[in-house]
Amino acid sequence: MPLGAFKAALMGTAGVATETVVLLSTQTASNSASISFTSGIDSTYGEYIFSFYNINPATDGAQLHFQANATDTADYDDIAITSTNFTSYHTPSDSHATLAYQGASDQAQGTAFQPLTEGISSDADHSGSGTLHLFNPSSTTYVKHFISKMQGGLQWNDAVATQRIAGYFNTTAAIDDIQFKVHTGNFDGTIKMWGVK
Repeated sequence: MPLGAFKAALMGTAGVATETVVLLSTQTASNSASISFTSGIDSTYGEYIFSFYNINPATDGAQLHFQANATDTADYDDIAITSTNFTSYHTPSDSHATLAYQGASDQAQGTAFQPLTEGISSDADHSGSGTLHLFNPSSTTYVKHFISKMQGGLQWNDAVATQRIAGYFNTTAAIDDIQFKVHTGNFDGTIKMWGVK
């Protein structure tokens, strides 16, 4: 994809429409339980990018999670996920600086919502931001792969953390809905959905 379009996708520039990257939807949570993208995910694009801006939970330590629906389902608990992730974090005092595999957030054919972040601080000036890439969700032949990179302030010691997650939805049915929520309580923030040809 052209550099200009890629920069626009990462920066969230409104009204971007090039031949390779298109801003499809913007949703803003205001003390919301969840955000769902229930239209626009189809065979038009081979990749979808979800960009997260200033996700701030009402409950200290809440994690941002996501799950998908296959076509003609609506309960976000039918598709098995296999995933793996690792986190790097660092405290302002330099007392903790670690890169670690996070097995507790892995799934092995689980149908629960997949964590995308460590516990985010609910302080007014703290938040989480990042991206999730979903590949070829309309395929009826292959499983659906995803990767994400999220960064945020942790609820303990004001640490900053970067969490990287990769996995796949174990279904050959087309995926057409994605839902995001924190695992406890409500949240504020903006999520944009981009289509990549």
